[in-house]
This record gives sequence, structure tokens and C-alpha cells, in this order.
Amino acid sequence: MTDTVNQQLLDNISLVLKKSLTADATLADLREKKQAGFEAVFTKEAGFKCSANTFQPYVEEVADEFMLWQKNKDQTLLIGIVKKIEQLFIVLGNFEQSYSK
Repeated sequence: MTDTVNQQLLDNISLVLKKSLTADATLADLREKKQAGFEAVFTKEAGFKCSANTFQPYVEEVADEFMLWQKNKDQTLLIGIVKKIEQLFIVLGNFEQSYSK
């Protein structure tokens, strides 16, 4: 069971990472055109510790928590990771729909 969860998390983090790289490139382009002036992708209420105007730091936070979970298998940490991945998928998906070229 743990191996399956581990692999699913790894697969999802990899997918979010790929999507975030594309989204961050689009954000850079939008910023050059003065069309992306927000301070942070997620609000403080979203549960992330970091605050950034690109997706990459959020993905890094999830990856760091995943590595910690691999060591201690803490259920509470796992729940937080899954929620953050879900939020990333939702926001990245909405972003892709809005700004796909």
C-alpha cells in the first residue's frame, strides 16, 4: 500500500512540476506585458508555507514535504501533501485554460 501511495505522489508531483514550468514561463511573458501583477499564486489560507508569484516554490514545498513523508510516513503530513497537490492541479488547470497558446 505504501509503495502505491509513494508512486502516485511521485507521479503527481512530477506532473505538477512539468505543468508549473510551462505556467511560470507564461507568467514571465505576462509580466513583461504588465498583465500579471499579483503578489502570490495562493492566499495564506491555502495552507502553503511559502508565498510566491510563480508556481515553482509551491511545487518545491510539496516535494520537500514528500521527502519528509518518505522518512516518517506521518499521516497528517500525507493529508497536507495531497491537499496541496490537489490545489496545484486545480489552479494550474485553470491557468492553462485561461492562457493556453
